Amino acid sequence: MIKTLGYAVKGPNLDFENFQFERREPGVKDVLIEILYCGICHSDIHQVKNEWGNSIYPMVPGHEIVGRVIRVGKKVKRFKVGDIAGVGCFVDSCRTCQNCKDGLEQYCDGHVAFTYNAYEKDKKTPTYGGYSSHIVADEDYTLKVNSKLPLASVAPLLCAGITTYSPLNHFKVSRGMRVGIVGLGGLGHMGTKIAAAMGAKVTVFSTSNAKEKDARRFGASNFVVTSDPKNLASLGNHYDLILDTVSASHDYNTYLAMLRRDGVMVVVGVPEQPCSIHATSLIFKRKSLAGSLIGGIAETQEMLDFCAKKKIVSDIELIGVQDVASAYERTIKGQVRYRFVIDMKTLK
Repeated sequence: MIKTLGYAVKGPNLDFENFQFERREPGVKDVLIEILYCGICHSDIHQVKNEWGNSIYPMVPGHEIVGRVIRVGKKVKRFKVGDIAGVGCFVDSCRTCQNCKDGLEQYCDGHVAFTYNAYEKDKKTPTYGGYSSHIVADEDYTLKVNSKLPLASVAPLLCAGITTYSPLNHFKVSRGMRVGIVGLGGLGHMGTKIAAAMGAKVTVFSTSNAKEKDARRFGASNFVVTSDPKNLASLGNHYDLILDTVSASHDYNTYLAMLRRDGVMVVVGVPEQPCSIHATSLIFKRKSLAGSLIGGIAETQEMLDFCAKKKIVSDIELIGVQDVASAYERTIKGQVRYRFVIDMKTLK
């Protein structure tokens, strides 16, 4: 077994502390990765605090992982020692259902082994995430990372990047399309960069005019402050696609009204309370409301390759593990631009 040091919580109201545990010895198709950087996702905070009611303790969060391969199994073909690799939101799935066969493992009908706060395929062994020194993963669920990019800034692509790339890719965003991005946080800033790189004409919707300069730097051609209803009055029947990244309660109908005929609004943010949808928001002009969950392994690799080609990375603030608790508080208050990433060499 591989002795591993993690940074864990042992209950919803307890502080982080060092946590010793063991990873499995790498099998013939496994890679052992020394973790260099791990991003902080807002879902880490929900899980740590048991806000979704499914938390498993002790918990080592983290599913935006970039590291260096330090050992490979005998049958590993895609990686060699020294390669830079990534691990995203899940580390295994049933592999036999139709969704897995279609390369959509995130929608597995059997059992998805999420990277943390879940169980391996045996449904008994808990998974521990990227706030740790090492991780062992099957090469089929491991991503190749371009070593020429700033690796700390690549880490959030493993969640924020693929969460926004997947719906933009699925709904075939292309040059000249009008795309709205609701919210400019960890997800929204990646959605803006990626949609702009796909050639779309991007509008960012935000409650704060303080983010306009950043939005335009990320590629947005228009910026709308939603706190003033007058700013929305002329935008009806305007957008081909709207990507809603906001997790606070808000009115979906407002944005559905901005879609053109056959337009699509895709929800990737998760508000705590259900949102009421008026049927007429969809019926007139044959509009669609959709959701999207991360992406499969092949699409995640495609996203990483796309971002490498376009030189897209996340805007981050690099922190040490001792700053995780304060980073959580600042994330809750919206005081990060735009993703915290932990330098794992500070874990000692």
